[in-house]
Amino acid sequence: MDWGQNELLSPIVRDAEVTRAARRKKKAQFNFPSPRDESPSASTTPARSLHHQTPGSLLKHSFTPKTSGRNPDVSAILASVGRTPCFMNTPRPPMGSMSMNLDDSDWTTGLYPSPLYGLGLGENSFTDDLNMSSVMLKEEDPGEAASGSLFPDFLQSYLRHSTSAVFDLLEEYEAICQDKVGMLQRMVSRATPGQQKSSKTAGMRWLLQQEMVTWRLITSLYRDRIQTELEDDIMMDVAALNASEKNVMEQLFQRDAVVRQSQLVVDWLESIAKDEIGDFSDNIEYYAKSVYWENTLHALKLRRNTDNSGFNIPLVTELDPDAPIRQRRPLADLDREDDARLLKYLFTLIRAGMSDEAQRLCKRCGQAWRAATLEGWKLYHDPNITGVGAELLPVEGNPQRGVWKVCCWRMAEDEQFNRYERAIYAVLSGNLKRVLPVCESWEDSVWAYFRVLVDSLVEQEVIRSSGMDSEELDELPREYLETNWTLEKVFEELQATESKRVLEETKEHYHIIQTFVILGDLDGLLEEFSNWLIKTPALPSHLLRFMTHLVLFYNSLGLQLKEEVSVEVLKAYISLLMKEKQLDLIAFYVSHLPSDLATSQYAHFLEGVSESEQRQRCLELAREAGLDVAAVTKMVVENIRERDPEEFAHHDLTPALDTGTSPEDQRKIDVIDWLVFDSAQRAEAMKQSNAIMRKFIACKKHDAAKEVFAKVPDDSVREIYRQWEEHGLDTPLPAEDENAIREHLCIRAYLEAHEAFNEWFKHMNSPPQKPSLPPQAKFTETVAFEMKEKEYQMEHENWSGRLDVLTEDIKERIYNVLLFVDGGWMVDVREDAEEDSERSHQMAMLRRLCLPMVTFLLLTVLQRTERHQESLRMADIIASDQHRLYEVFSKDELRKFLQKIRESSLLLLDKGLDPLGYEIQP
Repeated sequence: MDWGQNELLSPIVRDAEVTRAARRKKKAQFNFPSPRDESPSASTTPARSLHHQTPGSLLKHSFTPKTSGRNPDVSAILASVGRTPCFMNTPRPPMGSMSMNLDDSDWTTGLYPSPLYGLGLGENSFTDDLNMSSVMLKEEDPGEAASGSLFPDFLQSYLRHSTSAVFDLLEEYEAICQDKVGMLQRMVSRATPGQQKSSKTAGMRWLLQQEMVTWRLITSLYRDRIQTELEDDIMMDVAALNASEKNVMEQLFQRDAVVRQSQLVVDWLESIAKDEIGDFSDNIEYYAKSVYWENTLHALKLRRNTDNSGFNIPLVTELDPDAPIRQRRPLADLDREDDARLLKYLFTLIRAGMSDEAQRLCKRCGQAWRAATLEGWKLYHDPNITGVGAELLPVEGNPQRGVWKVCCWRMAEDEQFNRYERAIYAVLSGNLKRVLPVCESWEDSVWAYFRVLVDSLVEQEVIRSSGMDSEELDELPREYLETNWTLEKVFEELQATESKRVLEETKEHYHIIQTFVILGDLDGLLEEFSNWLIKTPALPSHLLRFMTHLVLFYNSLGLQLKEEVSVEVLKAYISLLMKEKQLDLIAFYVSHLPSDLATSQYAHFLEGVSESEQRQRCLELAREAGLDVAAVTKMVVENIRERDPEEFAHHDLTPALDTGTSPEDQRKIDVIDWLVFDSAQRAEAMKQSNAIMRKFIACKKHDAAKEVFAKVPDDSVREIYRQWEEHGLDTPLPAEDENAIREHLCIRAYLEAHEAFNEWFKHMNSPPQKPSLPPQAKFTETVAFEMKEKEYQMEHENWSGRLDVLTEDIKERIYNVLLFVDGGWMVDVREDAEEDSERSHQMAMLRRLCLPMVTFLLLTVLQRTERHQESLRMADIIASDQHRLYEVFSKDELRKFLQKIRESSLLLLDKGLDPLGYEIQP
């Protein structure tokens, strides 16, 4: 080389800012924008024309057929306005993304923006977010606390999009997760490193990030699959023999769903890498502006103009791009270091689908030749061959792409090149074996496989269309040209990878989900869900939320799913919401269960709701969700009512005080409230309250029975008849309702009789105390005694009068029970009701338990008030064939009853009357 004398400069010494130590200290974050590749020659999936057509069968290879009985509204599924392109790279820009153009501007400024700018926050929002994060970091698990709002957020999003395009909903799901990921990232950056809280928050961030990108994948793939269904019957054009490579590729993408959706997977994986590219860029810096290998250049100049004897390190003697390989000599150490970093970063840009940025970076670093090597993959197209216009149009692509591809393949195979340089050209030539060694994660490996899959299928199609002879293709390996790639084969290969990290990542929940989504294997996905639900430990709550909304999404498309697994996923999520006390969310998800199961699930949930306002709110939500509220509330009452294992038993015959009300009894009492919120359920409230009171009365828990009775509104009987009349029917009430009303009245008569006896008993045992005159009383004491005696006589007269009133009242109320109209107490009038053997048994048992008891209560009242003749008349009532009360007495009870009658007769005889209480005739 002939260098001018003016180029002999002093050795290039990097200042402190660019030393290795400074590079380790200096951190910068930046993100690249989405590539603006709108032409089919870009690395994203080419767009195709969309045709309005009657829906045909679904995608045969990777789409589970929908149920025949359920046809979704396809116009609502695709979009509410206009047509959405089937294939387009639409990842949302990462947090803090910014426009960056690596042309002639000072790109180093763009690489290192302000830290606040990188967070995407203004001054006010930054302060607010800082305050919020400070509060969250005080929680035991900040990540869990900060992400708790996702549960209601997802439901609100679903409800907002219930009548709009389903893919708008998926995009909102992704946006919601993205907001939370950004917030959690900022929390992690502000937390103390090494704390358990920080690791938990980082784990939550990773989980939500995986969910975010999974929604992105589902949106992209199923938008295309639904469009494929619509266009399945359309005859696709076959490429003409003289079609350009670009036209061949476009028509291949238009007719082949596997190629098209494989490219969508590539786009998706590149969007993920684009989101994360800022993390990689933290430790990457470049300092050359327009001259590449500046240190080698300086060293060569220095050697030329000085004595070379002092130099022991061999360097290249020429600076063309091939010199290090051709001469087998190294570059200067700093240049080799810069080149290694540059190549790694170029691969990262290509991995993120940012090939244009990679080329611009090469040019700014003085390696325009390398930018040119990255250009050769574009398919050739000459629009002037088929054009009819007079104006010549620019030719696109590389007419010698085949030669370029062979060169790339050879470079990828040459071990003299840097591993990332080999990987770059392996990606461009479809050489999978040389790409995989630099793929560190599951996403990287899947990207490599699918990138090569698409590349090989396109190449095979171009070759078939061009009619090239096999001799012309000998330069490329036969396995590349003849490989029969399938989606299933890709993931089978991944399972056999030697990378432990990739193998471990294939077992992660979201990667398994993403695999089945890509394959379109819904049965396999649901089977995995089923296995996860039965394993321990329990699934993360947000993963369960994702699974639930994914099932709802598939249902909204009308796809055929394993119903039992879908139900189990919903039930698991509903159980989680119950555990987390998300009362406002449960009704909606329960409504997506089969009707019978929905009723039982919501009833089970309502059993744990005790506050009146919450109960009303839950019922309102159930109505809004379309649940059968009447069936639900009925089941709630029955579940709690039937929880008592005790059977009806014969209690003792002593008129003891009521036993206490236990907490379980109180639950049975309060459960009636579920049935009185709605006046239309008065009949059901009466039936259920009767059932509860029957059990309480049998256990002699009369206070509890009274509380239940008080729960039923006083106007219930009138309301039941009014509602029946509103139907405009002249027929009587249904037999079940009429019998329930009669039973309700029977129980009221019994409780009134029991209450009257308690009042009589209390009054009877609290007579006024008769004063006594002490012996040898003084005059003043005698006067005081006489006054107290007069007061006593007045109190006794009042007490006796009150006793007579109470006695007459208790007589009337007990006779109302014993002589209940129309067949007797606790006897149904309507016999055409649906048979209920348990109720019939309980009512018959209550007659045997209660009628003898109230009989003995009345005998006690009459004998204590010395109304023995009336006691004797009770024998006629018990023995009467009209009422047949003797049938409810056991032999022991009849023996005891006759003993009581005998006692009254003897007392009458003692008074000089005959055994029946009449005066003895002389």
